[in-house]
Amino acid sequence: MSDKKTILIVDDEPDVLRWLTVLFENNGYRAVAAKDGVEGIELAETEHPDLITLDISMPRESGVKMYKKLLESGKTADIPVIMLTGAPPELDGFLGRMKQKKKPAAFLEKPVTDEELLAEVRQLIG
Repeated sequence: MSDKKTILIVDDEPDVLRWLTVLFENNGYRAVAAKDGVEGIELAETEHPDLITLDISMPRESGVKMYKKLLESGKTADIPVIMLTGAPPELDGFLGRMKQKKKPAAFLEKPVTDEELLAEVRQLIG
């Protein structure tokens, strides 16, 4: 088994999945990718990642629904989550719905720089 920390990337944009996979793998992490919240939950429960990057707006199941499911599961509730979003209104809506829940570890607005994202990842999981 690898001693690399695993990051689960959940995003519906193939270019974002490729970019983040390469970024994380080139910086010493193991990357696992999911294209929506349904696949993301499955991988979170089977892969037990050290961290999750999660897009808010996705088809089939949004990042908001996936985040709620992560919090409700004993297997995934403690995994740090970095929310990535392309639009401030999405973020405002998400925050409004999360008032009584544990907040994600970080919120980053797309486009995010490699350095900004890696700094957040390193702060959270090393």
